[in-house]
Amino acid sequence: MRHQIKKNRMNRPADQRKAALRALATCLLREKQINTTMANAKAVAPEIDRLIGLAVRGDLHARRQVASFIYDKDVVKDLFANIAERYKERKSGGFTRIVKDGFRRGDNAPKAIIQLV
Repeated sequence: MRHQIKKNRMNRPADQRKAALRALATCLLREKQINTTMANAKAVAPEIDRLIGLAVRGDLHARRQVASFIYDKDVVKDLFANIAERYKERKSGGFTRIVKDGFRRGDNAPKAIIQLV
């Protein structure tokens, strides 16, 4: 039973879901804005908030935790050097913005643009 488990399963097994979230997070931190479905955007937003929160903390353990999640080491360096500095004064959370972007042509899935604030 899944009582009070609020994680979006994205209709995938656990290993595929984790890989998809890692890929989306890496791409978003590299590009600063990506186009995806609304479900994927809502699923990756808490992960991005967690990663940026760790980067703002800035210690060695936080860097290792982020490096274990993000695929690209250059993105980890950029996250701790530039992105964390941008959000030092911001309270915890709320680092992403999701904007609706119509519907996908093939299956009419709602699209969204997720971007760093």
